[in-house]
Amino acid sequence: MHILFLGDIVGKGGRRAVLKALPHLLHDHAIDLAIANGENAAGGFGITREIKNTLLGAGIDLITSGNHVWAQKGFVGGMDQERAFLRPANYPAGTPGLGVRTAKARNGVEVGVLNLIGRVFMPPLDDPFRCADREVARLAEQTPVIIVDIHAEATSEKVALGNYLDGRITACIGTHTHVQTADERILPGGTAYLTDAGMCGAVDAVIGMEKEVAIERFLTSRPARFKPITKGPMQVTGCVIDADETTGRARAIKRIRIEYA
Repeated sequence: MHILFLGDIVGKGGRRAVLKALPHLLHDHAIDLAIANGENAAGGFGITREIKNTLLGAGIDLITSGNHVWAQKGFVGGMDQERAFLRPANYPAGTPGLGVRTAKARNGVEVGVLNLIGRVFMPPLDDPFRCADREVARLAEQTPVIIVDIHAEATSEKVALGNYLDGRITACIGTHTHVQTADERILPGGTAYLTDAGMCGAVDAVIGMEKEVAIERFLTSRPARFKPITKGPMQVTGCVIDADETTGRARAIKRIRIEYA
Protein backbone atom coordinates (compact mmCIF):
# COMPACT_ATOMS: atom_id res chain seq x y z
CA MET A 1 0.00 0.00 0.00
CA HIS A 2 1.08 3.60 -0.59
CA ILE A 3 0.91 6.35 2.05
CA LEU A 4 1.40 10.03 1.22
CA PHE A 5 2.83 12.34 3.87
CA LEU A 6 2.99 16.10 3.23
CA GLY A 7 5.10 18.52 5.25
CA ASP A 8 3.77 21.55 7.13
CA ILE A 9 1.16 23.46 5.11
CA VAL A 10 1.96 27.17 5.46
CA GLY A 11 -0.81 29.71 4.99
CA LYS A 12 -3.08 30.37 2.03
CA GLY A 13 -0.35 29.90 -0.55
CA GLY A 14 0.56 26.51 0.84
CA ARG A 15 -3.08 25.46 0.93
CA ARG A 16 -3.62 26.45 -2.69
CA ALA A 17 -0.52 24.53 -3.76
CA VAL A 18 -1.67 21.41 -1.90
CA LEU A 19 -5.14 21.58 -3.43
CA LYS A 20 -3.56 21.85 -6.87
CA ALA A 21 -1.09 19.00 -6.33
CA LEU A 22 -3.32 16.51 -4.52
CA PRO A 23 -5.30 15.07 -7.46
CA HIS A 24 -2.08 14.28 -9.32
CA LEU A 25 -0.29 12.90 -6.26
CA LEU A 26 -3.19 10.66 -5.28
CA HIS A 27 -3.52 9.30 -8.82
CA ASP A 28 0.11 9.06 -9.91
CA HIS A 29 1.27 7.30 -6.74
CA ALA A 30 -1.87 5.20 -6.23
CA ILE A 31 -2.22 6.61 -2.72
CA ASP A 32 -4.22 4.58 -0.19
CA LEU A 33 -3.94 7.07 2.68
CA ALA A 34 -2.93 10.76 2.68
CA ILE A 35 -1.57 12.53 5.78
CA ALA A 36 -0.55 16.20 6.03
CA ASN A 37 0.77 18.36 8.84
CA GLY A 38 -1.59 21.33 9.09
CA GLU A 39 -0.33 23.24 12.10
CA ASN A 40 0.63 26.31 10.05
CA ALA A 41 -2.32 26.22 7.65
CA ALA A 42 -4.21 29.25 9.02
CA GLY A 43 -2.10 32.33 8.33
CA GLY A 44 1.01 30.42 9.41
CA PHE A 45 -0.28 29.61 12.90
CA GLY A 46 -2.73 26.83 13.73
CA ILE A 47 -5.71 25.67 11.72
CA THR A 48 -9.40 26.51 11.50
CA ARG A 49 -12.33 24.13 11.11
CA GLU A 50 -13.08 25.51 7.64
CA ILE A 51 -9.51 24.92 6.46
CA LYS A 52 -9.49 21.45 7.99
CA ASN A 53 -12.72 20.55 6.18
CA THR A 54 -11.37 21.90 2.87
CA LEU A 55 -8.22 19.76 3.14
CA LEU A 56 -10.21 16.66 4.09
CA GLY A 57 -12.63 17.28 1.22
CA ALA A 58 -9.72 17.51 -1.22
CA GLY A 59 -8.38 14.06 -0.34
CA ILE A 60 -6.32 14.40 2.84
CA ASP A 61 -7.41 11.64 5.23
CA LEU A 62 -5.72 12.77 8.43
CA ILE A 63 -4.12 16.02 9.60
CA THR A 64 -1.32 16.14 12.17
CA SER A 65 0.01 19.18 14.01
CA GLY A 66 2.62 20.48 16.44
CA ASN A 67 3.49 23.40 18.70
CA HIS A 68 1.15 25.88 16.96
CA VAL A 69 -1.88 23.63 17.37
CA TRP A 70 -3.44 25.98 19.96
CA ALA A 71 -3.13 29.20 17.92
CA GLN A 72 -6.73 29.32 16.62
CA LYS A 73 -8.95 29.43 19.70
CA GLY A 74 -12.15 28.71 17.78
CA PHE A 75 -10.73 25.39 16.66
CA VAL A 76 -9.35 24.37 20.05
CA GLY A 77 -12.79 24.66 21.65
CA GLY A 78 -14.17 21.70 19.69
CA MET A 79 -11.01 19.65 19.38
CA ASP A 80 -12.37 16.73 21.41
CA GLN A 81 -14.88 16.10 18.61
CA GLU A 82 -12.30 16.12 15.83
CA ARG A 83 -11.70 12.59 14.52
CA ALA A 84 -9.46 13.36 11.53
CA PHE A 85 -7.12 15.77 13.32
CA LEU A 86 -4.31 14.94 15.74
CA ARG A 87 -2.42 17.06 18.25
CA PRO A 88 0.84 15.71 19.71
CA ALA A 89 0.12 12.75 21.99
CA ASN A 90 2.72 13.69 24.59
CA TYR A 91 0.84 16.75 25.81
CA PRO A 92 -0.25 16.15 29.43
CA ALA A 93 -3.31 14.09 30.34
CA GLY A 94 -6.51 16.10 30.06
CA THR A 95 -5.35 18.11 27.04
CA PRO A 96 -8.14 18.47 24.45
CA GLY A 97 -8.05 16.37 21.31
CA LEU A 98 -6.52 13.08 20.17
CA GLY A 99 -2.83 12.33 19.71
CA VAL A 100 -3.23 8.92 18.16
CA ARG A 101 -5.85 7.07 16.12
CA THR A 102 -6.38 4.55 13.35
CA ALA A 103 -7.79 5.47 9.95
CA LYS A 104 -9.13 3.17 7.25
CA ALA A 105 -7.19 3.48 4.00
CA ARG A 106 -8.74 3.31 0.55
CA ASN A 107 -7.70 -0.34 0.27
CA GLY A 108 -9.53 -1.17 3.50
CA VAL A 109 -6.42 -1.50 5.68
CA GLU A 110 -6.43 0.19 9.09
CA VAL A 111 -3.43 2.49 9.54
CA GLY A 112 -2.29 3.71 12.94
CA VAL A 113 -1.05 7.31 13.13
CA LEU A 114 0.78 8.79 16.11
CA ASN A 115 1.62 12.51 16.43
CA LEU A 116 4.49 13.42 18.76
CA ILE A 117 6.37 16.63 19.61
CA GLY A 118 10.03 16.85 20.53
CA ARG A 119 11.50 18.46 23.63
CA VAL A 120 14.86 19.83 22.44
CA PHE A 121 14.47 23.63 21.85
CA MET A 122 10.71 23.08 22.22
CA PRO A 123 8.17 23.42 25.07
CA PRO A 124 8.97 21.04 27.97
CA LEU A 125 6.36 18.30 27.53
CA ASP A 126 6.11 14.60 28.33
CA ASP A 127 8.83 12.30 27.00
CA PRO A 128 8.04 11.47 23.35
CA PHE A 129 10.07 8.25 23.54
CA ARG A 130 8.10 6.80 26.47
CA CYS A 131 4.85 8.07 24.99
CA ALA A 132 5.74 6.29 21.75
CA ASP A 133 6.38 3.07 23.68
CA ARG A 134 2.86 3.12 25.10
CA GLU A 135 0.98 4.25 22.02
CA VAL A 136 2.82 2.10 19.48
CA ALA A 137 2.16 -0.98 21.64
CA ARG A 138 -1.56 -0.14 21.67
CA LEU A 139 -1.68 0.51 17.93
CA ALA A 140 0.17 -2.73 17.20
CA GLU A 141 -2.77 -4.62 18.69
CA GLN A 142 -4.98 -3.15 15.95
CA THR A 143 -2.73 -2.92 12.89
CA PRO A 144 0.87 -3.56 11.80
CA VAL A 145 0.94 -0.36 9.70
CA ILE A 146 1.91 2.57 11.95
CA ILE A 147 3.05 6.06 10.90
CA VAL A 148 4.69 8.48 13.36
CA ASP A 149 4.91 12.26 12.82
CA ILE A 150 7.65 13.60 15.09
CA HIS A 151 7.32 17.39 15.17
CA ALA A 152 10.70 18.48 16.47
CA GLU A 153 13.45 21.07 16.09
CA ALA A 154 16.57 18.97 16.66
CA THR A 155 17.58 16.55 13.92
CA SER A 156 19.38 14.42 16.50
CA GLU A 157 16.15 13.90 18.45
CA LYS A 158 14.32 12.84 15.29
CA VAL A 159 17.08 10.46 14.20
CA ALA A 160 17.22 8.97 17.68
CA LEU A 161 13.45 8.40 17.78
CA GLY A 162 13.46 6.81 14.34
CA ASN A 163 16.12 4.33 15.40
CA TYR A 164 14.43 3.77 18.76
CA LEU A 165 11.20 2.76 17.01
CA ASP A 166 12.87 0.89 14.13
CA GLY A 167 11.14 -2.43 13.53
CA ARG A 168 8.10 -1.41 15.57
CA ILE A 169 6.56 1.08 13.15
CA THR A 170 6.20 1.46 9.39
CA ALA A 171 7.54 5.01 9.11
CA CYS A 172 8.92 7.83 11.24
CA ILE A 173 8.60 11.18 9.45
CA GLY A 174 9.82 14.47 10.89
CA THR A 175 8.10 17.83 10.61
CA HIS A 176 8.49 21.40 11.97
CA THR A 177 11.65 22.84 10.36
CA HIS A 178 9.96 23.43 6.95
CA VAL A 179 13.21 22.36 5.23
CA GLN A 180 13.04 19.01 3.45
CA THR A 181 15.99 16.76 4.24
CA ALA A 182 17.62 14.33 1.80
CA ASP A 183 18.15 11.40 4.17
CA GLU A 184 15.17 9.19 3.34
CA ARG A 185 16.01 5.53 3.94
CA ILE A 186 14.78 2.21 5.24
CA LEU A 187 16.28 1.51 8.66
CA PRO A 188 17.66 -1.97 9.44
CA GLY A 189 14.43 -3.12 11.14
CA GLY A 190 12.25 -2.14 8.18
CA THR A 191 11.08 1.33 9.24
CA ALA A 192 11.02 4.13 6.64
CA TYR A 193 12.65 7.30 7.91
CA LEU A 194 12.92 10.98 6.83
CA THR A 195 14.22 13.66 9.19
CA ASP A 196 11.93 16.36 7.79
CA ALA A 197 9.21 16.23 5.16
CA GLY A 198 9.63 19.95 4.47
CA MET A 199 6.70 22.27 3.84
CA CYS A 200 3.97 23.27 1.44
CA GLY A 201 4.37 27.00 0.95
CA ALA A 202 6.32 29.85 -0.64
CA VAL A 203 9.68 29.15 -2.27
CA ASP A 204 11.04 32.71 -2.28
CA ALA A 205 10.76 33.02 1.48
CA VAL A 206 12.24 32.01 4.82
CA ILE A 207 10.43 28.79 5.80
CA GLY A 208 7.38 30.08 3.93
CA MET A 209 7.39 33.49 5.63
CA GLU A 210 8.29 36.98 4.41
CA LYS A 211 12.06 37.22 4.12
CA GLU A 212 12.27 40.80 5.37
CA VAL A 213 10.60 40.00 8.69
CA ALA A 214 12.83 36.98 9.28
CA ILE A 215 16.00 38.89 8.43
CA GLU A 216 14.98 41.80 10.67
CA ARG A 217 14.45 39.43 13.59
CA PHE A 218 17.95 38.04 13.16
CA LEU A 219 19.54 41.48 12.74
CA THR A 220 17.84 43.13 15.73
CA SER A 221 16.84 40.23 18.02
CA ARG A 222 13.50 41.99 18.40
CA PRO A 223 10.22 40.08 18.10
CA ALA A 224 8.17 40.49 14.94
CA ARG A 225 5.28 38.36 13.77
CA PHE A 226 6.00 36.14 10.81
CA LYS A 227 3.73 36.59 7.79
CA PRO A 228 3.30 33.76 5.28
CA ILE A 229 3.75 34.64 1.63
CA THR A 230 0.63 33.97 -0.43
CA LYS A 231 1.86 34.80 -3.95
CA GLY A 232 4.72 33.73 -6.18
CA PRO A 233 6.36 30.31 -6.58
CA MET A 234 4.99 27.63 -4.24
CA GLN A 235 6.27 24.18 -3.37
CA VAL A 236 4.66 20.99 -2.13
CA THR A 237 7.05 18.61 -0.39
CA GLY A 238 6.74 15.35 1.48
CA CYS A 239 7.19 11.67 0.79
CA VAL A 240 5.44 8.50 -0.34
CA ILE A 241 5.87 5.34 1.71
CA ASP A 242 5.40 1.89 0.17
CA ALA A 243 4.29 -0.35 3.04
CA ASP A 244 3.63 -4.07 3.33
CA GLU A 245 0.18 -4.13 4.93
CA THR A 246 0.75 -7.67 6.26
CA THR A 247 4.04 -7.13 8.09
CA GLY A 248 3.92 -3.36 8.55
CA ARG A 249 7.46 -3.09 7.18
CA ALA A 250 8.29 -0.38 4.65
CA ARG A 251 9.43 -1.51 1.22
CA ALA A 252 10.46 1.95 0.00
CA ILE A 253 10.28 5.66 0.75
CA LYS A 254 10.44 8.35 -1.92
CA ARG A 255 10.80 12.09 -1.40
CA ILE A 256 8.49 14.31 -3.43
CA ARG A 257 8.82 17.98 -4.34
CA ILE A 258 6.56 19.87 -6.73
CA GLU A 259 6.99 23.54 -7.55
CA TYR A 260 4.41 25.87 -9.09
CA ALA A 261 5.30 29.25 -10.60
